[in-house]
Amino acid sequence: MRRVAALLLLVVTASLVTRYGGSGSDPRSIGFAFGFALIAAALAGDLFERIRLPRITGYLVFGVVCGPFVGNIISRPMARELTIVNGLAIALIAFMAGLELNFQRLLPRLRAILTLGAIQLGLMYMGLFALGWLVWPWLPLLPEATGLARVTLAALLATLVVSFSPTVTIAVIADSRARGPLSELVLALVVLADLALIVLFTLAMQAVRWSLGAVPMEGDVGLLARLAWEIFGSFAFGAIVGSLFAFYLRQIGREVTIMLLALCVVLSQVGAAFHFEPLLAALAAGLVVENIAPPNGDALKDAVERGALPVLVVFFAAAGASLHLDALGSIGLIAVAVSAVRFAFVRASAWAGSGVRVPGVEPEVAGLAWMGLVSQAGVTLGLTIIVSSEFPDWGSRVQTLMVSLIALHEFIGPVLFRLALARAGEIGKMGGETETAPDTLDVPGAVNLRL
Repeated sequence: MRRVAALLLLVVTASLVTRYGGSGSDPRSIGFAFGFALIAAALAGDLFERIRLPRITGYLVFGVVCGPFVGNIISRPMARELTIVNGLAIALIAFMAGLELNFQRLLPRLRAILTLGAIQLGLMYMGLFALGWLVWPWLPLLPEATGLARVTLAALLATLVVSFSPTVTIAVIADSRARGPLSELVLALVVLADLALIVLFTLAMQAVRWSLGAVPMEGDVGLLARLAWEIFGSFAFGAIVGSLFAFYLRQIGREVTIMLLALCVVLSQVGAAFHFEPLLAALAAGLVVENIAPPNGDALKDAVERGALPVLVVFFAAAGASLHLDALGSIGLIAVAVSAVRFAFVRASAWAGSGVRVPGVEPEVAGLAWMGLVSQAGVTLGLTIIVSSEFPDWGSRVQTLMVSLIALHEFIGPVLFRLALARAGEIGKMGGETETAPDTLDVPGAVNLRL
């Protein structure tokens, strides 16, 4: 009740300040927007966590309610200014995803996980791509697209719809104190799938740029060189930056939070200046830090907990505030339909995967894994913001659709995954009978963050 009262008091106060103090893009209004979003969205996340829902959902709902289309406490100029954290947050999310891929821990079951993941991801992607291409003229995104443009846009949309949520997966595992084959399998599947989907997204975005004339068409040699530079160059750049960061952690190890945020600025801003893909570069940096030069002690974990939370709170709150509710009237029902189709493909592809005998994965575990693949969150939202920023016209409608999907899946996914863990008998096994601290996520080998 105290949190509810504090949130209501803060919202009422901010509403009065906005109404009688004016709002705009001046420095005072921008500072007010950042402070209000950071404190109030964090309180909203706490409330959602208490009813067993992800904090991310609370941030998004807060942004929608207080945004320009509902409460107008965060006006349109304020919402635009809040998006300056987008590049930093996207790099941070991808870096955290890389930190979850510990190859030594996954190696004994890596072949089985890759086989099962390839079956499920491949079937989902091909099915959603084919369906998206067929119904594209009836989707209120860019219905006039034809030919190659229609193919590339359908591929881009399929990539976004298929994506999963490592962050929510970790949150449910930690909250349930779960440990066992199912939790390990699902965590590995969602992280590796997001790695593959980030690469597919890079390819699809480049194809969309070419098909819509955003960049000039090039010959085969130029095309391959550009792709190689954006993909392999991004990985190389991220690996170098990640190695330098790991060296700093081992040799100096001070002010790690500030250095972590500086790392993300370098990955998102400097990398973009050289046409590197920030998502791939940040992912590579996380992989290097976790697998090649892991830091000693908990310095990095503490830095992520301290530095990531405020950035991601503002990031998700700004995404909610930027949601075009005027477009939601036409996209809302479509979002429900797309969510139902995605759910059906998740279930069908998992059923097909469980029917294939994969050494190292029990059929019962494979049959329950689909219940952990419903949620969507940070990486998906980061990808949609990239689309919206580069193609404001139809990209904003894609963002509205995907934010609606994320909200739906954030309500349904955690409930299903917790039910699957209960069926597998893994609830309460993490750390024996010791309760997990409410302010952290204690996942072995993972960087922990309460989201």
